[in-house]
Amino acid sequence: MNFPLPSFLAVSASNPWTYVVFAVIGFAFGFTLEMSGFGDSRKLAAQFYFTELTVIKVMFTAIVVAMVLTFGAVGLGILDFGQVWVNPTYISSGILGGLIMGVGFIVGGFCPTTSLASASTGKIDGMFFVAGGFIGAFLFGETEQLFTNWYNNSGYYGRLTLMDVFHLPTGVVVLLVVLMALFMFWGSEQLERIIGKRDMTREPKLRLYGAAGLLVLALAVVFIGSPTTEQKYTRIKINRTINEQTVVLSADEALAQRQVQIQPAELFKSMNDDTLKLTVIDVRPENDFNLFHIRRSVNTAEAQIKALVPSLLTGAAPNSVHVVISNDEELSTRVWKTLVAEAVPNVYILEGGVNNWISVFGKDDASIVRSDAPALPEKLQYIFPAALGARYECSDPSPIEYETVEFTPRIQLQLKRDKSGGGCG
Repeated sequence: MNFPLPSFLAVSASNPWTYVVFAVIGFAFGFTLEMSGFGDSRKLAAQFYFTELTVIKVMFTAIVVAMVLTFGAVGLGILDFGQVWVNPTYISSGILGGLIMGVGFIVGGFCPTTSLASASTGKIDGMFFVAGGFIGAFLFGETEQLFTNWYNNSGYYGRLTLMDVFHLPTGVVVLLVVLMALFMFWGSEQLERIIGKRDMTREPKLRLYGAAGLLVLALAVVFIGSPTTEQKYTRIKINRTINEQTVVLSADEALAQRQVQIQPAELFKSMNDDTLKLTVIDVRPENDFNLFHIRRSVNTAEAQIKALVPSLLTGAAPNSVHVVISNDEELSTRVWKTLVAEAVPNVYILEGGVNNWISVFGKDDASIVRSDAPALPEKLQYIFPAALGARYECSDPSPIEYETVEFTPRIQLQLKRDKSGGGCG
């Protein structure tokens, strides 16, 4: 979801206040743009000549204030950042799109949103810019199929944040960005004073108090810190469609109702489904993994799971599915809790683990014998003649032989999200 307050902003006929809230937000945004002078192309273009840098200062003020309040709310447990939509990163198309928009900004004096604000107040240049935007969108839509593969895949990093890039705590990143913004505000005023011949002594002192307040809030975010994995887990809500009705479950309720445990047959079908981007995470000890493991599975120790989370998030696609497996379900359930608490999407547990997989697909394999020893938690219940890993027949069952295998489906993908707006509009 885009806004993590679904009970308040659930768009439906039974909740008409939603539209009132959206209208108020839209009006406030347009009003702020116009009052800041963003409807005047001359004021906007002046930033490229370093004579009037109001645009940069206003935009960065909005960015850092939103950032501080967002991560302050995350630290206090008010907001789950995992439920906040972060635009996926597309490096290649992002660079080209940024260059195109930058040139258009310089030539036309508007970005998409400011052109709408200008056009709505009757400015002719704003109207022409909006018309050009519609023409450009039409041309893009007609030619996109010529470069769709590059556009959607080149330089794709999924959900990527500065914390992932620099491997720094959230509070430290917030403080550094605020310090960078404050330095930029100071530098902008020096440019306006030197190049724009602006008398900065007439500027209101309130901006200095605002800068000090922002710095104090950033330090508070550092002090508050971020919630632990255990704290995040208690707040997790999972949407499931059961009997054609969507229900919201806590993570423990989803486990208890067996909504996230998939049968071996469903994992087998998913392994042969080209529409899914499947990751099978085997969290068993290395010696068990070497003895026997399912094809395409990757061995990762439980202690390394948190280190794996950034790659699962940054490389996540709408069709990504992650299945955690162990010898039964005890260890895989613990790892599942960690992954869902860290906002990794579409995570499931193999029902009964490897032992159950072998009971389904290895019953005709004479080389694998069921042990007579009492079943113990997270112990293999089978005896293997050698450590052959994925070279056992049942580690990679035949799609033809098991074409009609039946199961109760549990995998439900999150809604696909497309690229959305960036920059100032």
